[in-house]
Amino acid sequence: METAVFYVLATIAVASAVLLVLFRNPVYSALSLVATLFAVAGLFVLLNAYFLAAVQIIVYAGAVMVLFLFVIMLLNLGHSEALESTVGRYRLTGVIFLCALLVAQLTAVGTRQLRGPVAENEALRTENVQTLGKLLYTDFLFPFEVASIILLVALIGVVVLVKRETPETT
Repeated sequence: METAVFYVLATIAVASAVLLVLFRNPVYSALSLVATLFAVAGLFVLLNAYFLAAVQIIVYAGAVMVLFLFVIMLLNLGHSEALESTVGRYRLTGVIFLCALLVAQLTAVGTRQLRGPVAENEALRTENVQTLGKLLYTDFLFPFEVASIILLVALIGVVVLVKRETPETT
């Protein structure tokens, strides 16, 4: 039963992630991202990581997506023709990137199956939240801060690209 639920949630996550990229309307893409985040939260529940599932829903599907939708609505991206004109140029690049990602994923899955099951660390299993917090704010503090700066730069980049002056037709 657990395997069937995993496959259903994984299929939902992958399908909604693909739709996220394929939709031309940014609002639909944001709602696809919400579906992806909920499916990932379901996968966390299957892993008995209830805290991570709750954080996934509250922080990402809740707060961050409200912020994204607010920026989309504030900048009036719902009916932007400028976004649609650049999609065709990057289609081949996207297909190449997708193929490379698929090869990397299949390679990772294949090498893991050759190694056999990974021994589980009992400390990580029992003290899940404490260990995650300790690692996040000690050993992985720098990558955590870099990820937050990258997200901030991406948001500023969207604002700059959308607010760029367009030549007016008379």
